Amino acid sequence: MAKAVTDPAAIKQNLITQLTGAVKWTQCVQAMIADGATRFTEVGPGKVLQGLIAKIDKNAATDGVSDNLELAVK
Repeated sequence: MAKAVTDPAAIKQNLITQLTGAVKWTQCVQAMIADGATRFTEVGPGKVLQGLIAKIDKNAATDGVSDNLELAVK
C-alpha cells in the first residue's frame, strides 16, 4: 500500500527506487484520497494526469494550470 513518508533516509531511498522502478500512480492517488485529498491540480501543459485521476475516482475534483504559471500563485 502506498503511504506518506517523512523519514529523510527513507525519502532518499524511495526517490532512488522511484527513478529506477515502476510508478505506483494508482496506489498513490488512492492513498491521497484515503488521507482526505479531494482536489488535484495538474501543473503543466495537457490534462493527462487529470484524466488518470478521473479513472481512479470519478468523484475527485481536478483542474489544471498550464505553462502560464502566473495563475498558480493567484
